[in-house]
Amino acid sequence: MLLKFAVKDFMEDRELKNISSYTLDRYTRTLNEFHEFCVKDEIVNAEQVTNNTIKKYLLYCQNEKGNNPTTKNSKLRVLKSFFNYLVESNYIDEKLNPSKKVNYAREDIKIEVFNDYHIKQMLSYYRKIKDQSKSFYSIRDYTLILFLLSTGCRLGEVSNLKWNDVDLVNQVATVFGKKREMSSIPLVDKIIKELMEFKLYCEKHFKGQVEYVFPNHDNSQLTPNAIKCIFKRLQKVMGFKDVRLSAHTFRHTMAHRMIMNGADVFTLQKMLRHTDLDMSKKYLALWGTALKEQNDKYNPLNHLEV
Repeated sequence: MLLKFAVKDFMEDRELKNISSYTLDRYTRTLNEFHEFCVKDEIVNAEQVTNNTIKKYLLYCQNEKGNNPTTKNSKLRVLKSFFNYLVESNYIDEKLNPSKKVNYAREDIKIEVFNDYHIKQMLSYYRKIKDQSKSFYSIRDYTLILFLLSTGCRLGEVSNLKWNDVDLVNQVATVFGKKREMSSIPLVDKIIKELMEFKLYCEKHFKGQVEYVFPNHDNSQLTPNAIKCIFKRLQKVMGFKDVRLSAHTFRHTMAHRMIMNGADVFTLQKMLRHTDLDMSKKYLALWGTALKEQNDKYNPLNHLEV
């Protein structure tokens, strides 16, 4: 079967399974890139792809595209899903699955977070924009940063968030996370006040109702890719050398601050909507030293005479 036909068939199957638009976009970008790589290597049929082909592609991603281990592993997950689908659909024999014996790369356990300086610089930048034609963008992006810091929402969750999903009275937001699962996030007073004011501003700006919490310039949905572009532009302005400016860094920062302030691993799991404790435990292992004050306060030996 032609590789490009196999890719198209796989993508149609994913659409039928109603996976998120963000995941669809990730699959599309990775498989298109992989297809182009294969064609340059004179591979046009899915049956021609070997595990060595996939390894060469991952090396290309590393050396030519500058992908780090995390990005390479993300692409490998897409390829494994793709070739597993081809096996399930009887396009290729299970013994010929080229992705089966390709292992994930070891990832450095380093999670970057924003410090107070980074956060203050970003917020100050948006407050000081004087160009009236950019006022909507500055107010929206300012509120977006505060929302991400307060909730730890994922890119897709923020993109899809509508005002109907936000209960300003009971202070809770309902988001659709990974695997299209619905979750509730409690909202603190400060972000409620920011959201209420932002909603009023948007209704006046667009002269009517607003569907999405963080809309585009034409009152339509702000896509995940558009949000990425917001932070790419902000990175150029800020010029931070010690931290990556991305939506996910706000999520890491929220987790970091919660642990520093004494949150337990189970609370962190619920707030970040992790399906299990593994990622929450990783955060705890990285920043556990921030719990020294809590340990000094609650350690059982403090109340024992030994």
